[in-house]
Amino acid sequence: MVDTAIRRTVGLPAAAWLEVVPSATRFILRGAAGARAAAGEGFGISFPETACRAATDGDRSALWLGPDEQLLLAPDGQVERIEASLAHALQGHAYSLVDVSHRQVGLSVHGPHAEPLLESQCPLPLNLRDFPVGMCTRTVFGKAEIVLWRPAEQLFRLEVWRSFSLYVVQLLHEVAREL
Repeated sequence: MVDTAIRRTVGLPAAAWLEVVPSATRFILRGAAGARAAAGEGFGISFPETACRAATDGDRSALWLGPDEQLLLAPDGQVERIEASLAHALQGHAYSLVDVSHRQVGLSVHGPHAEPLLESQCPLPLNLRDFPVGMCTRTVFGKAEIVLWRPAEQLFRLEVWRSFSLYVVQLLHEVAREL
């Protein structure tokens, strides 16, 4: 079991357009179509079947990271309950479920300048036509690997490895000064 001390909220500089998302329960689930369908029932969400899309129901989300890989997000403190629910739902299926709650930090970049801010250091076009609401993918910001998700028109959520979070936040602030 992961020591809860390493899940503490990260003290990163915020701004009107940038917030650290509250601590969350995060899992990487890998499995074939049958396992994903069963896991969706156990998690309480129909997992997205379209590449690079997210599904949200209430306070839980599932992000499609690959044909057999989902990033599951839920409020903090639900690790044991979700593990038990998924283990029950996935009986008889081949799957891998890894708690990555301690590994990542969530960042919210929002407002009318969110798109150009992120595009400055991300190789993807982030306009609504190419990166619509609900889209998610693994990419890079500067030199850091991130998961990028667009839950709303002027809102992006970044999932960043904890060890790269200060670098990403400082780079965002530097770009913001230039914009």
